[in-house]
Amino acid sequence: MPSLAPPTPPVPLADLLARADLGLRQVAGPREDIPVHWVHTSEMEDPVPYLLGGELLLTAGVHFPSASDTTGRRETRPDDAGRGATVDIGGGQAEDDDGGVDDAYLDHYVARAVEAGAAALGFGLAPVYDRTPRALVEACDRYALPLVEVPPQTPFTAVARAVWQAMAEARHRELRRVTEAQQSLASAAARPEPVPAVLRQLAHHLGGWAALLGPGGGELYGAGTRPGPPVRAALGRLAQVVRPLPGDRSQTVQAPTPTPTPTQAPSSATDTVAGAHLAAYALAGSAPGEGLVLAVAAGRRDPADNALTGVATVLLSLLTGPYQGTADTDRSAALVRLLLGARPEDVAPLLTGPARPAAETDGGAGHPEAAGPRWIVVHGHHRGSGPTRGEAAPLAAAALAAALGTALVDADGVAAVRALLPADRRISAQPGWTLGVSAPATTAELSAADAQAAGALRRAVANRSELARHRGGGAGMTALVAPEEARAQARALLEPLLDSPALVETLRAWLALHGSWDRSAVALEVHRNTVRQRIARTAALLDADLDDPDTRMDLWFALRWL
Repeated sequence: MPSLAPPTPPVPLADLLARADLGLRQVAGPREDIPVHWVHTSEMEDPVPYLLGGELLLTAGVHFPSASDTTGRRETRPDDAGRGATVDIGGGQAEDDDGGVDDAYLDHYVARAVEAGAAALGFGLAPVYDRTPRALVEACDRYALPLVEVPPQTPFTAVARAVWQAMAEARHRELRRVTEAQQSLASAAARPEPVPAVLRQLAHHLGGWAALLGPGGGELYGAGTRPGPPVRAALGRLAQVVRPLPGDRSQTVQAPTPTPTPTQAPSSATDTVAGAHLAAYALAGSAPGEGLVLAVAAGRRDPADNALTGVATVLLSLLTGPYQGTADTDRSAALVRLLLGARPEDVAPLLTGPARPAAETDGGAGHPEAAGPRWIVVHGHHRGSGPTRGEAAPLAAAALAAALGTALVDADGVAAVRALLPADRRISAQPGWTLGVSAPATTAELSAADAQAAGALRRAVANRSELARHRGGGAGMTALVAPEEARAQARALLEPLLDSPALVETLRAWLALHGSWDRSAVALEVHRNTVRQRIARTAALLDADLDDPDTRMDLWFALRWL
């Protein structure tokens, strides 16, 4: 029959046996942990119509007949084909030394209790029987039904009250656990890197593994104890159930249920592999076949775990899903107008609101261009251990954008995350990131501001600082050379290195750090011998003496214009 167990946590039978005030004693049946969901007292001959499953069934044996009472007794019972058949349940059997209880009757009674799904049978001593009938003990052993002996001084209501009290305490503990876990998940969602933080908290509270899977099935972020390949492969199959690829029906739900199409995919799916309980949840906000999936693997699965995973699914959907608000509409309008030929300065007010007076901007009254919106460009390099490239790059970019308070962000997935903010926004260091910040610029000057932010970021990485700002105070000697001529000279000088970005960046860091091998290695996150090899290779390709200060000056000048 279908399980009708209540949502409240069950009470282990062992907990009841451990209570000295009840004095219960198990005399038959399996000794492993048995969950008790209800308590029911009945003296009916057939308990099946009165049980839902999971009960501790209490009886004093009032309905137990003696062998002489059941001679010739017959009852209609279903046969193997489901039809009614009249059978003997007693008769012709001598009374035993346990009070004359009929063995066949007790065998039938225990079998029916097991059929009804009873968790255990409790037999009360007195007023009918002074000891538990031997035939009842044998029947419970035969049908693997735990038999608990209730002493005369313990009323059945005391047993029932103990179960309800234990359930209430377990429910309170469960609610407290869920509440504390929800608070920790919400706090994690407000951290600088919310997605991996939420996954870490979820894995901690589940005591297992939690991962965010990308549209291609790859792991973007993971937290907790990593399971073996069979479990991960099974989670990958579950991910395809909740997010089937368009036109791919090879890994959807099996018959007899209809094969779901991408628009019919369930929001969650579960499985059990190698003793691990697996579940996959589709995150909201993505098109069929393109969404992210939360995958979890744990050693248990209970209502509290399901509630926690549901909260995490909602939080991750909010953190990763696109949502269209008023500001999103304005940004979309600005993009459309740019694609249709509008000038950047004409669409800039859609991104920042109406232009403010020049006196309110950083440019001041002495700058005619200050009448329009002014911006700063921020370049960010992620220092964390989590993935920030490929499918995970947009999530890392979104985390930085949220911390900076802007939605104008670009993640190329290779070098740096770029963000655009109003010039009056204060930029501070962000945990896990190295930032380079440009000087305030008008819309027409954004290209130069982008180069300033890139240079500031390189300086911050080289100096191992969390944030570096563009150095103002004039262009110095570089102002004596026309930009076009400077760029042409830079490309001509560095042409042998242009096919190797690693050599260019190594040379830049090495020159910025005054030829320090150790500091360059730290800034580039490579071994110091790798820096030596790259610099030697660079010197050979350029046919230059890198110990010559004039050569270093020329190369540094060229790198600034590259």
